[in-house]
Amino acid sequence: MEDMLRVGVITSTHGLAGEVKVFPTTDDPQRFRFLKEVYADTKKGLRCLHVDHVRFFKQFVIVHFDGLERIEDVQDMLKCDLLVTRENAIPLEEGQYYLADLIGLQVVKEDGTVLGVLEDVLQTGANDVYAVRLEKTHKELLIPAIPQCILNVDLEQGRMTVYLLPGLEG
Repeated sequence: MEDMLRVGVITSTHGLAGEVKVFPTTDDPQRFRFLKEVYADTKKGLRCLHVDHVRFFKQFVIVHFDGLERIEDVQDMLKCDLLVTRENAIPLEEGQYYLADLIGLQVVKEDGTVLGVLEDVLQTGANDVYAVRLEKTHKELLIPAIPQCILNVDLEQGRMTVYLLPGLEG
């Protein structure tokens, strides 16, 4: 499991006073209001940043960090992921998982047949869709993340058990 979880990506600077424009990658952008500390994944490694204040503009979050008062102070963080520790992540309800924990799971059918590896999670609005790279053909199989298809997720074993609705097997 990942120790750090991505909550956003710094897309650009905002103004001259050290603010950055962040595209949120979290389900709840309002969580930025309560963040005290984030880590920027820079080319030089993780950089701990203390959030001074946030505001919202369209689909972006405008963030100012303590001690970064000029545009030059934030230039090197453009296109960097913003991460939080697992302890600072939003708690999940039963049956919910962090996307970072799902990527790489072995996907098997209910009879134990190995299908492949979960490579991506597509967020469609209605429900997520899991993109599985098939072991035998190396093609991609899309499985809707609905209770009828996702029978079990076992993070400790690194395995997801699925039922393929008629027509999904191709």
